[in-house]
Amino acid sequence: DDALAANVVGINPERIITASFAIGSALAGIAGILISFETNLEPTMGFSALLKGIIVSIVGGIGSIPGAVLGAYFLGLVGNFGIWHISAGWKDAIAFGVLIVFLLFRPAGILGKRGESGR
Repeated sequence: DDALAANVVGINPERIITASFAIGSALAGIAGILISFETNLEPTMGFSALLKGIIVSIVGGIGSIPGAVLGAYFLGLVGNFGIWHISAGWKDAIAFGVLIVFLLFRPAGILGKRGESGR
């Protein structure tokens, strides 16, 4: 979090950042390979997951990891309870509905600060 303090104690921040990026990229590549065994390979295969990740980060509050966790639980619960009453094909529409409601009534997210919403 503090590059100067890391340098003082002998840790090279650039090396740590590069290693973190490399490890994360390798894990993402492995995840892509493993998911390809379960589904057909197509250019848009991760787009739905990407959109839900963006929705979760907005619902939870941008920059808040605990908020993202709460947003993920909330979106998962609402989506799964919603398909009890309507077709499962509407699950993505439910996620976008949750996004619209949060953008209208709580634009900073669940754990976001009121001043961050731009109002």
